[in-house]
Amino acid sequence: MSLESQFELTQRGSTVRQEVVAGLTTFLAMVYSVIVVPNMLSAAGFPAESVFIATCLVSGLGSILIGLWANAPMAIGCAISLTAFTAFSLVLGQNVSIPVALGAVFFMGVVFTLISATGIRSWILRNLPASIAHGAGIGIGLFLLLIAANGVGIVVGNQAGLPVKLGDFASFPVLMALCGLAAIIGLEKMQVKGGILWVIIAITLIGLVFDPNVKFGGEIFKMPTFGEQSLFLELDLVGALQPAILPVVFALVMTAVFDATGTIRAVAGQANLLDKDGQIINGGKALTSDSVSSLFSGIFGTAPAAVYIESAAGTAAGGKTGITAVVVGVLFLLMLFFQPLAGLVPGYATAPALMYVGLLMLSNVTKLDFNDFVGAMSGLVCAVFIVLTANIVTGIMLGFATLVIGRLVSGEVKKLNIGTVVIAIALVAFYLGGWAI
Repeated sequence: MSLESQFELTQRGSTVRQEVVAGLTTFLAMVYSVIVVPNMLSAAGFPAESVFIATCLVSGLGSILIGLWANAPMAIGCAISLTAFTAFSLVLGQNVSIPVALGAVFFMGVVFTLISATGIRSWILRNLPASIAHGAGIGIGLFLLLIAANGVGIVVGNQAGLPVKLGDFASFPVLMALCGLAAIIGLEKMQVKGGILWVIIAITLIGLVFDPNVKFGGEIFKMPTFGEQSLFLELDLVGALQPAILPVVFALVMTAVFDATGTIRAVAGQANLLDKDGQIINGGKALTSDSVSSLFSGIFGTAPAAVYIESAAGTAAGGKTGITAVVVGVLFLLMLFFQPLAGLVPGYATAPALMYVGLLMLSNVTKLDFNDFVGAMSGLVCAVFIVLTANIVTGIMLGFATLVIGRLVSGEVKKLNIGTVVIAIALVAFYLGGWAI
């Protein structure tokens, strides 16, 4: 079977070169995860080297799976939010042992996969009102923009009662990130292929020359080994079935369902991979791919997996098929042998790409129908609270609740369907029950 027939290149208006560039762009935008995830989990006692290898394997195999099976330009990796929950809430906060925590991650993957494979997750997606879907896209874009800007110090915490303020404008990372963002905007306006990737590479080279914190240690290649502290197949499934652990599994599942589903919907919209009914092309396969990847997480010994919003960096660079995801997956598998280079690309080199993608996703505002005032306002509530609470699921919950209550108060009950009401009630109950992450 040729690449053309396997990935529908012509039909989707793409080329192999365009897909490879998009894959490289996505990889560089999310490669930070192989540094961040081991650092977070090691703080809770996980062996860092074992987690590094596990994270690369989950990202590699998961991305290849969604690329080949769902033909989607989306990359899978260990979710940062679920990594934080696993490390700081589950292991450190509740004193759950690491094997039991991995067992909980595995069972979360099992339930998550059943929800995806049986169509429950697709049902949720079908009953996701267009206004909430667009609002989630706006909110995720703003969230991504804020994360990237905060990561390099463009905006920092404010002590004067407001959330953020301008950071050290004259600092090297801030200047590089802002110049990189402007350069990307200019190159994209000129329709330079791979403009985002070229900016990432250029800033990395500048950092090697002028930034003493960006150092090449001389070592490039290292054979991967789990070592004596390997977490491979160390999950405790019996311990994870304790009554005290089951609410944790439920919280992981609920967060993953709405967080990852919202992300997939946002990336698909960015890549124009929606059918005439507004549904994701090969959506069922895409949804099942990321849930199956969490099974890998429990087996290899790392945090739960999900589609990364940084996938939108690749779709912005032209990615439209599964080749983009396969390229990302192969690069993560190769990263196993290049652990010394994991931290070479500085955060201020990838930040411009993430900020640009965040800005692009704000275009979802134009898709809100303000003739449907309640729907449009609910979408904006969803968007704003994703950013203000730093939680995608919280924004979606508040958007659903606002939509349902707003329809009831305004006498627009006929515009509601049973699916929307059921989801709204389930989400609110999830939060009222104290299970939210």
